[in-house]
Amino acid sequence: MHEDFETTSIATAPIRRVVIAGGGTAGWMAAAALSKVLGKTLEITLVESEEIGTVGVGEATIPSLATFHRLLEIDEREFLSATQGTIKLGISFENWRTAQHRYIHSFGTTGKDHWTAGFQHFWLKGRERGLAGSYDDYCIELQAALQDRFAHLPNHRMNYAYHLDASYYARFLRQLAERHGCRRVEGKIVEVTTDPASGFIGALRLERGEVIEGDLFVDCTGFRALLIGQTLGVGFEDWSHWLLNDRAIATQTTAVRDAVPYTRAIAEPWGWQWRIPLQHRVGNGVVYSSKYVADDEAKQRFLASVEGEVIKDPWPVRFRPGRREQCWAKNCVALGLAGSFIEPLESTTIHLIQRGITRLMQSFPAVISQVGIDEYNRQLNDELQHVRDFVVLHYHATERRDSPYWEYVANMPLPATLQHRIDLFRETGTVFHVPNELFAENSWIQVMMGQGIVPQQRHRTPDLMGDAELSHFLGSIKATVDRSVEQLPSHMDYLRRYSPATPPARPAAPVAG
Repeated sequence: MHEDFETTSIATAPIRRVVIAGGGTAGWMAAAALSKVLGKTLEITLVESEEIGTVGVGEATIPSLATFHRLLEIDEREFLSATQGTIKLGISFENWRTAQHRYIHSFGTTGKDHWTAGFQHFWLKGRERGLAGSYDDYCIELQAALQDRFAHLPNHRMNYAYHLDASYYARFLRQLAERHGCRRVEGKIVEVTTDPASGFIGALRLERGEVIEGDLFVDCTGFRALLIGQTLGVGFEDWSHWLLNDRAIATQTTAVRDAVPYTRAIAEPWGWQWRIPLQHRVGNGVVYSSKYVADDEAKQRFLASVEGEVIKDPWPVRFRPGRREQCWAKNCVALGLAGSFIEPLESTTIHLIQRGITRLMQSFPAVISQVGIDEYNRQLNDELQHVRDFVVLHYHATERRDSPYWEYVANMPLPATLQHRIDLFRETGTVFHVPNELFAENSWIQVMMGQGIVPQQRHRTPDLMGDAELSHFLGSIKATVDRSVEQLPSHMDYLRRYSPATPPARPAAPVAG
């Protein structure tokens, strides 16, 4: 007996030609990964115009970028030298909890967990008994950041990320992509043609008349979202009721001291400033809400606070926080700013580009299927929600009430998913990690305690330990951290030996991410 089965395939032609619209970090990350991994089976073309500037999605990254580089067999020394890179062990949050308070969200693990309870419960017990120091004392990465130290430790015992020049990074990736067969086409896109029957994108027509046809298109056109938004009409979910900031101003300054191994995020009455130290300069910017401060005032106060000589005229960026309702629609995948933008506070933009690329390659279809598209979007939407909640946490959990901006964020209604995490930690001291979620338990703990959320109770397991045993347990961890950090050289002394900067000829102008 023959039975017809319904198919979820929405295209009949196999994917042989991939067209990437737009360069910058998103475009060249996609080109480098696709050409390195699938270049022997695909024809990959990247279209970009030198006339169209890029926002530049980031100078600060998170540790997942090192994993991405290992997959692409990128040499770390070569990468750091080419991008003027420095090491990032975490973020220094200044004036967030109160106007004079500072804490560091590090990339490390703190202490040692028991299978029944996280380390924070043992630390809470130690604080009750007067046996524990600061929670910061039990993390190598955090103590190394405070002391401006770094070196590679055996068995990858140090978790770290990078500060980099985003424009130099795009050029570095372009060289890698072109070595693996990616073709770059210079030109401005003036028309995106679609198939009348399926609605699929068929080709990009350039200003000089050239037509670039493809089977799968990757939209890396930034906030314009030329393919996913303007052509396919995919809507945008606005998150500005939780994330107030909608403007940024960026500039570059000369370095007045050695680079520290962390990003600085300095809260203002209406937003916050970033300072990102590279080997050759410092990236500076201010992110703010236009509802609470005028552009001219934000720029004036920002420029009055920067250190060193301004070496590039400040440039403005306008944005709307949120995400596309679908980052993959028909035969178009949106990466970077075309698909979503949360804000640069936790340096997640490059990570989300990377995750979109990795997820695409892991599910790369022979023929485009709706069920595959749906799963891609489901996973990405879950991840975006987790990142959004983590960033919103920094604003809502604060003791500041010294301006209308901070008054609003402290009292605004939260996403139910975030409210649950806060309530759970405040009432029980417990955190949890969702599979494939970016931020681990210790990140949530560091930020919640750093922002002033104190658990009201803790787990019972630490009660099995007497004072002597608990003191030894905590003391041995701290001693190990202290010994490890004491052996580390200064961050910049190490980098000058390991990967001294070799800048390209032209200057670059990225924005923090």
